[in-house]
Amino acid sequence: MAMTSILSADDIKKALNAFAAADSFDHKKFFEVVGLKALSAEEVKKAFLVLDADNSGFIEEEELKFMLKGFSSSGRDLTDQETKAFLNAADKDGDGKIGVEEFTALVKE
Repeated sequence: MAMTSILSADDIKKALNAFAAADSFDHKKFFEVVGLKALSAEEVKKAFLVLDADNSGFIEEEELKFMLKGFSSSGRDLTDQETKAFLNAADKDGDGKIGVEEFTALVKE
C-alpha cells in the first residue's frame, strides 16, 4: 500500500517541503501538515503499516530514520538527533521501538 492511498499527495509534498532542512523535523507539526492528525485511528494504523518496512509490527530506530521516505521516495533521512527525539517521544514503554498503539497515540496528541 502506498501512503498516497491514505493521504493526499499534495499534503505529503507540502509536509516534506516544510521539513526539508536537516534538524527541522517536528513530529507534531509534520503529522498536522501531512494530514495524519485528521484521520481516524484506523487510518493512522494503515499509515503505520506502510512505515513498518520490515513488517515486524514495530517501527525500530533504523526504520524511523527513513520514515519520511515512507511518505515519498523523495523524502530525506532524519538526522540522528531527529530520530532519537522522535523515538523518545513515541516509545512510551521504553523498548526502543514504536508499536502501532504508541504511534497512533503520538499522532493523536
